[in-house]
Amino acid sequence: MDHLRTAEDLIAAVESFGFLPFFRSAIPGFSVEELCAPELWFAPDADGPWEWKGPAARSGRCLYGKLYRKKAAFVSREWLPDLANLRRDGYDFDARYDDGLASRKDKDLYDAVAQGPILSKELKKRLGDPKGFETGITRLQMQCYICAADFVYLRDKHGTPYGWGVAKYAAPEALFGEEFVTSAYVREPRESLERLTRQLSRMLPGIPPEQLAVFLKG
Repeated sequence: MDHLRTAEDLIAAVESFGFLPFFRSAIPGFSVEELCAPELWFAPDADGPWEWKGPAARSGRCLYGKLYRKKAAFVSREWLPDLANLRRDGYDFDARYDDGLASRKDKDLYDAVAQGPILSKELKKRLGDPKGFETGITRLQMQCYICAADFVYLRDKHGTPYGWGVAKYAAPEALFGEEFVTSAYVREPRESLERLTRQLSRMLPGIPPEQLAVFLKG
């Protein structure tokens, strides 16, 4: 695949692969970091991967969050239901909590986000700046219950954005609809894993399916 040079290139790559880590992964060459044109990383006069995250997350064509080994990754809209089914093990969050598979802290965090998209700093304030916030928000992203819906940048006196951007969190259902996100629940989670593995096998034919399956489990 050619080097990524725009946010549209990034989104197209995610749609092509189905699942794409942001940083270097266990599979050589399979990440935004490696696919991006090198000169666009931290370029002073051009947008690069850091700036593309927001447009990609807002596009409705993919979902962004900490989805691979507690690090950032994208999943395409097409493959989101199967990834959610796999990572959630077929549970919606309330059922997971009722079965004792989620903590009260995670429930409070999830419930706060489920009310509507919210900036991370506002979320912390609403919850009383709880201990273990980053661990909890990462766990819920890995389980596909929460995602990063956008990034809001601080601006200087000239109106120019700067910094890394403040994450705005949301439930995937708020962005794509509950019926769509849970549409793969009709399948066993292992079937979703098999489907996702076949998709990546088509895109990465030199990688053993067993390695891809482990990769997809996070």
